[in-house]
Amino acid sequence: MTAERNPSPHIRAARHLVRAAVLAPSLHNSQPWLFACSDSTLLLYADYRRRLQFCDPYGRQLMISCGAALFNLRLAMRRLGFRPVVRLFPDPGTPWLLARVQWGAYARTTPDVALLHQALRHRHTHRGPFTSAGVPAPLIEALARHARAEGVQLVALEDTTARRRLSRLVHEAEARERRVPGFGGELLQWARPFGNDRGDGVPAEACMFHPDCVALAGRDFTGLTRRRATARPRETWPARTGLMVVLTTPHDTHQDWLRAGQALQRVLLCAAGHGFAAGFHSQPLEFADLRALVRTLAPSGQHPQMVLRLGRIGWQARTPRRSVAEVLPHGGVAPAEGHAA
Repeated sequence: MTAERNPSPHIRAARHLVRAAVLAPSLHNSQPWLFACSDSTLLLYADYRRRLQFCDPYGRQLMISCGAALFNLRLAMRRLGFRPVVRLFPDPGTPWLLARVQWGAYARTTPDVALLHQALRHRHTHRGPFTSAGVPAPLIEALARHARAEGVQLVALEDTTARRRLSRLVHEAEARERRVPGFGGELLQWARPFGNDRGDGVPAEACMFHPDCVALAGRDFTGLTRRRATARPRETWPARTGLMVVLTTPHDTHQDWLRAGQALQRVLLCAAGHGFAAGFHSQPLEFADLRALVRTLAPSGQHPQMVLRLGRIGWQARTPRRSVAEVLPHGGVAPAEGHAA
């Protein structure tokens, strides 16, 4: 038999962890990650070929996406009963190598780990209105606690004035992006029509509502706002926007971006485990002047890294994922610079 038909134990273990990692959310579902493995180590690389030039010119959201994948990898290892030993940016000479994860000591699985792991395949991004049910205060406190465990603050905007300010900022950012052809071109690049079988991008079935149907404007993957007859939604449900949330970090370094991604996924899985979904609205963080205004909604000294809303949904559409073979290529051998940067 070939080695591929009879993979070594460390390859089988790596594939198991990567299957969990690739379930993470990413900007436009671009899935900008690659992995490699050795006997006791799994390496996470940024795949800069998948960076969005207009929405994410500095790679901040790419790093956040990779951080979410890193959290899934850690979680899968904990579910198997081992503590992950993580070192961020372990090789200064290889800046696209984001993390080295090794198998640590045995550790009994906790109820929190079991809940988060069970939610891995139930967590999906939602684009559209939520039900009228609010997020209960104990769950908001639990989500904030999960964010703090990763060194990140979760700011829930429950004040009417703060919600209106954030809504205006999101609408202003989205309006700017709709006026610039480059942003629209990126959306088209990652939009997937009905029946498309690619393993990345945003499928049409996940965009059944007008992007402006709630208080926070969404990204227009289907081109509705570019058609004169449907530029404005027929119906809006501002009361079904859900809880507005901003995730912040004390600094704005690459390490902070990775931590923000890990906190984001931890929050999303906790929410999904309790029957809540999330929608993403980080457009104002893609413009320096608007990001500075979002920062005024956060505690002093904090940098906003992600804007989202949380609520209950009656249905959800799954987004596709690339196969393990695509992101753990060549039997787990580390990618060369040309493949990652």
